[in-house]
Amino acid sequence: MAIEPRTPVRTWSKTETIRMKRSSGAIALAGLLLAAACAGQAAGPARSWYAAHDGVAPRADRIYVCHAFGCARKTAVSYSGKDLAMLRRILAKGRASPAAERKAIAEAVAWAERKAGPIVGSEGDVGGFDLHNSGVPGQMDCIDEATNTTSVLLLAADRKYLAHHTVSRPVARGFFLDGRYPHATAVVRSSDGSAYAVDSWPEANGKKPIVQPLDAWFAERS
Repeated sequence: MAIEPRTPVRTWSKTETIRMKRSSGAIALAGLLLAAACAGQAAGPARSWYAAHDGVAPRADRIYVCHAFGCARKTAVSYSGKDLAMLRRILAKGRASPAAERKAIAEAVAWAERKAGPIVGSEGDVGGFDLHNSGVPGQMDCIDEATNTTSVLLLAADRKYLAHHTVSRPVARGFFLDGRYPHATAVVRSSDGSAYAVDSWPEANGKKPIVQPLDAWFAERS
């Protein structure tokens, strides 16, 4: 009867064991630091985002819609009294609770995209990863989308249309080394302190953004 040779058991020296523990500890620490840094991003003032990403913050009744990727182009979109009344009516649907207001926020962002479409030329903006459209007027990457969503929400917040949320600085996740493509999203913070991503990048123009807890958004892969 043939006897299978036994696979030699690998034993680790004391030095190797210490190195492995140190390596594991370093990886765990890096993960904790990254998580803390990600969570901390949402704490900054929303308007601090614009200067760092070549955007223009809302002014009075006007927002500046970024497009062509990375805010390469900016088109002014004015809100008339009728537009502002519509924005207020949409957001008023969420007065009952923070959860209801997040649904109203998604509806308001989708409406704002449809309003801007004919002015910006973004009616045909596609959702998700579309690097081949980089530089094309009317097409938007996640930086454009995060900026534009934040602008609409700031316009609403400045007029006290939001009852349960404040607008925070957009945040980013992914940096290639962690196996994820860089991605950014707009953020709102609920009256109970919890933060939520309002991510319009995965969807085409005029579709409702994905609204979810920010921790869950950070955990996703782009």
